[in-house]
Amino acid sequence: MTDNPPVDFEAKAREPVKPAGGSPMQISASDLMKNFVFAGLQLPEDMVDEATGYNGHKARKLKGPSSGTYVLGCVNGVIQWIETEDC
Repeated sequence: MTDNPPVDFEAKAREPVKPAGGSPMQISASDLMKNFVFAGLQLPEDMVDEATGYNGHKARKLKGPSSGTYVLGCVNGVIQWIETEDC
């Protein structure tokens, strides 16, 4: 996967101002969604907890095991928590 999101808003900001007034740069909902989907890591539902993010907005966080010592690893192409004794 690349580190470059689908829509480069800095490049869009350097584009010439559109005629007919309005904001010099307009951001489309489609462009925003492309970047949000790109940034969203796909994880199994049992590995994600709801959290409160910036300014109280709904967020997600990685959920770890409730007890014991684990490392996050990949076994046969599947991301999972591995007990340290199994490493």
